[in-house]
Amino acid sequence: MGEQFLSYMSGFGNEHISEDPRCPGALPEGQNNPQVCPYGLYAEQLSGSAFTCPRPTNKRSWLYRILPSVCHKPFKPLKEGHLTHDWDEIEPDPNQLRWKPFEIPKAPQNKMDFVSGLHTLCGAGEPRGRNGIAIHIFVCNTSMINRCLYNSDGDFLIVPQQGKLLITTEFGKMLVEPNEICVIQQGMRFSVEVFGETRGYILEVYGAHFELPDLGPIGANGLANPRDFLVPVAWYEDRQVPGGYTVISKYQGKLFTAQQDYSPYNVVAWHGNYTPYKYHLEKFMVINAVAFDHADPSIFTVLTAKTTRAGVALADFVIFPPRWGVANNTFRPPYYHRNCMSEFMGLIKGHYEAKEEGFQPGGGSLHSMMTPHGPDADCFEKASKAKLEPERVADGTMAFMFESSLSLAVTKWGLQTSNRLDKNYYKCWEPLKSHFNPKCK
Repeated sequence: MGEQFLSYMSGFGNEHISEDPRCPGALPEGQNNPQVCPYGLYAEQLSGSAFTCPRPTNKRSWLYRILPSVCHKPFKPLKEGHLTHDWDEIEPDPNQLRWKPFEIPKAPQNKMDFVSGLHTLCGAGEPRGRNGIAIHIFVCNTSMINRCLYNSDGDFLIVPQQGKLLITTEFGKMLVEPNEICVIQQGMRFSVEVFGETRGYILEVYGAHFELPDLGPIGANGLANPRDFLVPVAWYEDRQVPGGYTVISKYQGKLFTAQQDYSPYNVVAWHGNYTPYKYHLEKFMVINAVAFDHADPSIFTVLTAKTTRAGVALADFVIFPPRWGVANNTFRPPYYHRNCMSEFMGLIKGHYEAKEEGFQPGGGSLHSMMTPHGPDADCFEKASKAKLEPERVADGTMAFMFESSLSLAVTKWGLQTSNRLDKNYYKCWEPLKSHFNPKCK
């Protein structure tokens, strides 16, 4: 199935139905679990919420498959990759942190697929208590062959930065390219095919699913519109794997493998509202200040994972897309800030307006809870003297932020082993000087 044949259904959180056209009528009529399913299929429900959740938050899908997913050998621990939720392996670091682009291994010397290329950078909370997040970096150069991954702990929001991903799921296939994102929700099996050296970022949330943010006085339209989210259509393969197919489970922060002799992508039809999905960031309808000052960056929120406290996010996914800057009598770059939230930033392409040097595509930065941050000295001087005319901001650029109400701990890999930490980051603020003059208002 080449990428030219991929098609999608649209709508965020919709009730979708899909059948592989090779088996018309594969969905049972009028019920979920008939005594005998069409084509001799097995009915299997995938629940993404408690049965008794209110309807607006109740998530489930019914899958009609050639064999149920229970047909596998026992799971065994897998020592692979650099995943962790041990937030105490190294002392906390409250400093402003910035990473150079994370290195992608060269294929002939070190073949690495999506799973073996997962590296945990920072996080907080833990999956057993169903409350927390983790931020991972993935680097890979080869496709997952006869193996798949599913996350028992939470949802993956995947942000490719270099190289496209052809993701096969139990619901169908998605092609996800840089400047697109996808979400693989808890429990969904998937494999990643790559086409060369590939890199990106992952936001993992435990205990909540991503939602569209409430719009409040913005009204009915704006930001990420529901119709622009795309869901794959059913596709199956009835393929035996005599050498063994490996199913990898991320469970309580660790990896486990089980063997089976068939492909897990044997879902002929499905229906429900619990699905993987993707979104193109260029579809975002940007809102900005048109008179003076800044609206807060929450106006750039694409998706949010809520806590039980009103207005407080476990994690937000925020972007800084191309837009117009027109505010009068205003310092237009991001303001200096100390925040009760943790802010991790990444760069997909281009140059971020507040730090045009040093913050590079494929790298990242972390400004921890209440750690000061803001434009570097060069940006401040230029913006303070600039002639204020309508101007395009961030053309050719896409920066993003994973923001969390949790205080994030950085892993040993992030601080030491990766060897990508920019130890001179603090120096970008050292040239800032006092302009205070008590005699001149």
